[in-house]
Amino acid sequence: MKIDILTLFPEMFAPLEHSIVGKAREKGLLEINYHNFRENAEKSRHVDDEPYGGGQGMLLRAQPIFDAYDAIEKKQPRVILLDPAGRTFDQAYAEELSKEEELIFICGHYEGYDERIKTLVTDEISLGDYVLTGGELAAMTMIDATVRLIPEVIGKEVSHTDDSFSSGLLEYPQYTRPYDYRGMVVPEVLMSGHHENIRKWRLYESLKKTYERRPDLLENYECTAEEAKMLEEIRLEHSSKKG
Repeated sequence: MKIDILTLFPEMFAPLEHSIVGKAREKGLLEINYHNFRENAEKSRHVDDEPYGGGQGMLLRAQPIFDAYDAIEKKQPRVILLDPAGRTFDQAYAEELSKEEELIFICGHYEGYDERIKTLVTDEISLGDYVLTGGELAAMTMIDATVRLIPEVIGKEVSHTDDSFSSGLLEYPQYTRPYDYRGMVVPEVLMSGHHENIRKWRLYESLKKTYERRPDLLENYECTAEEAKMLEEIRLEHSSKKG
C-alpha cells in the first residue's frame, strides 16, 4: 500500500514510524510519504485566506492543495478529506480502505476548506461528532486502524478478525497468567482445554458485552441460529435481574 499525506505539520506524524505502521514499512508492505503543502503556496507561502462573503476564521486555499496533489505520482488513489461533516469512520471503513493500493489523506487546518478542494476527493471522513484543530490526529488514527488490517502486517490474521467490531460484535473478555490474582480467578471454561466449550463461552460473552454496552450494533447484526438462542438467554437474564 502507498499512502500520501498532505499536511502543514509533517512532524506530527512521527508516532507512525513506530509500532504496527513502522513494522509494515520495514517489511516493505507500506510506503508512506508526507507533503507539506505550504511549500506549494504561491502567495508568500500563505495557505489560507478570508472567506468570500465574510465570516469568521480562515479557509485553506485551493491552489496549494491542488499543486501538492498534482505533484504526487499516482494511478487511481482513494482521496480522503478529513472533515467533521464526513461519513463516520468505523471498523468496516478501515477494512474497506485496507484493500486499496493507494490512499491520499488531505489534512485541513483553520476554519475549513475552499469548497473546490473537494473536487479532488473521493471520501469525506470524520472520526465523530466533535471538531479537532486539524486533520492530522484523525489521519493518524485512520491510518493505524487501516494498516494493521493489511495481510501480513500482523502475524496472524486471527489477531484482527477477533477484534471488537471486526465480527460486528464487541470482543469477549480475555485473561492471561496468573490464574488467581488477588482473588480474581480465570473462568474455569478457559482452563478446560475443551475448544468447543471455549468457543461457545467466547461467543456468549461477546454477545453479552455487545448487548450491555453497544446494543445499537445488534440492530443490523445478522444472528446465526446459535447466536439468536444465546441472545434470547441474555435478554431473559437481564429481564430477571430488573424484575
